[in-house]
Amino acid sequence: MSENPNELTIDNCAVVLIDHQPGVALMTTPRSPADLINNVAGLAETASALGVPTVLTTVGATGGPLVDPIFKEIRAAFPEITPIDRTTTAAWSHPEVRAAVEATGRRKLVMAGLSTDVCLAQTVLGALKDGYEVYFVTDASAGVTPEAHEDAKTRLVMAGAKPVNWVAVAAEWAPDYTRPEKQKINAVMARRGGTAAMYTDYVMDQVTAGVVKAPDFM
Repeated sequence: MSENPNELTIDNCAVVLIDHQPGVALMTTPRSPADLINNVAGLAETASALGVPTVLTTVGATGGPLVDPIFKEIRAAFPEITPIDRTTTAAWSHPEVRAAVEATGRRKLVMAGLSTDVCLAQTVLGALKDGYEVYFVTDASAGVTPEAHEDAKTRLVMAGAKPVNWVAVAAEWAPDYTRPEKQKINAVMARRGGTAAMYTDYVMDQVTAGVVKAPDFM
């Protein structure tokens, strides 16, 4: 069966996480700071569990008067990856960032970043200009104001990027609940999935209580 060109799979895309740093986050106004951290952690942990190539980048994390490393949740998901630090808000203009993306061999990019209206927008627009197909994860990003976040979403959609949320990305990467890919991310979904996690917990509670038999694929 041929692949739907509009689908995201673990074999056709790469993830780019841009400037998820405590200091940068303090300049944004997400709907909920706790949800923002949870959502980007869920995206990172899912990508790590499924082996989706991932590029991490920070802005001004070192070399200045302050130290502002990437979120600890992302570091825990990718202990082997050193974020590419830079001094420009436009990550796509940094040759190391572009080289890291090119090295993945993927032309579909799943991006999230802080802030939506500055670092994420500039990076998405740069990637689109170079012919990449970009999906930006709205609930793992935040603008300097709610209005800025919404304006950036509109601007990026008009430019050709596709908005998506992190649970939808995970569901496209692992759509079949009988496949090993789904089993690899069940723990992530149970921990990070919000209301989606409740269904996972509900099913597992029935199995644990002996109400239903565990399916063969488990």
